[in-house]
Amino acid sequence: MIPQPCEQTATRHDQTRQPSASDGSWDREDAIADNLSRSGLGDNAARPAAGFNIDSHQKQGDENGHRVPAVYPFRFMAREGGLVSYGVDLGETFPRAAEYIDRILKGTRPADLPVQAPTNFELAINLKTAKVVGLDVPPTLLARADEVME
Repeated sequence: MIPQPCEQTATRHDQTRQPSASDGSWDREDAIADNLSRSGLGDNAARPAAGFNIDSHQKQGDENGHRVPAVYPFRFMAREGGLVSYGVDLGETFPRAAEYIDRILKGTRPADLPVQAPTNFELAINLKTAKVVGLDVPPTLLARADEVME
């Protein structure tokens, strides 16, 4: 997460940012969930990290009994039991990366390649997980979702 925007958002909502590092291990995730539960914060954003996967014991948003809803960066994480995912369309991103690798291997200097930003972002919502954590998802949000898991 980017500290400054997080701090600004927390301040606007009369909250305090609770920074904590995650190496992707579930022991660390338990500590984060405990911290959120104690502080009264009810949400969590998971950033991509090496080894960060939704393990079978983490499915359905229960987060080991903490009922802490989380937003994940990739659609497959919502399919695996995360509450919401919002992030780039990996089906678009990976082929672009392959094109760049091809051009570099053919002799193009990386500095000569244009910077490209993703253009497609996907929103996926897992209603089964929403039910577990006690959230009602507004119909307007469901209508905007690219995928809704029931």
